[in-house]
Amino acid sequence: MKQAQLLNVVDRDLVPGLGAVVLAGGRSSRMGRPKAWLPFGDEVLLQRVVRRLATVAAPLVVVRAPGQVLPPLPADVTIADDPVEGRGPLQGIAVGLAALAGKAEAAFVSATDAPFVDPSLVRFLSDLRGSMRDVVVPRAGGHDHPLAAVYGVSVLSEIDALLAEDRLRPFFLFERVRTLVVPENQLREAPLVSLSGDEILALRNLNTPEDFRAALDVAGLPMPRDPA
Repeated sequence: MKQAQLLNVVDRDLVPGLGAVVLAGGRSSRMGRPKAWLPFGDEVLLQRVVRRLATVAAPLVVVRAPGQVLPPLPADVTIADDPVEGRGPLQGIAVGLAALAGKAEAAFVSATDAPFVDPSLVRFLSDLRGSMRDVVVPRAGGHDHPLAAVYGVSVLSEIDALLAEDRLRPFFLFERVRTLVVPENQLREAPLVSLSGDEILALRNLNTPEDFRAALDVAGLPMPRDPA
């Protein structure tokens, strides 16, 4: 069984035509503090996610909520403002894909709270999309992971139609477009994908302070002295 392979990548090996969207506008209610600013080694969580995605996808768009303050990011990262708060991830995905229109054919979409987002899994999902699928979404732990999935920019019109109907769940999009759901056993077989035991680390999200501490432990990083 593969052991955890925690990436510290600096080289860029971009997938042609693939951009990335990071949704930074979550409410972080259970965490009790903004997830984008959680200290993670010598950077904060949003910076870590952006750094890791930038090795495999470009351009990169960060979608923020109205009035949200973000940590410093590289100059080539586009900041897109979501004009409507509280409409869920589908709204943020629409904003991110709109920012990539004419610049990329598809985008890997990630949440901010994904410290182990894995360039190897991004590449694997993108390869599966090919020209025959609109969306490729992992399924693990008994549910889909729409914020660790690849979306063709062309699905933007379908998302806009769903938003106009107040049908805000990503599942509704998956019903309307050519969607490939990748099962857990196939995800584990992806080349170089990072595992911790049976867990696919790229699909781990941080929702509580306990999740944050556990992720730091997996990454071999100390807990910040002042986590408040």
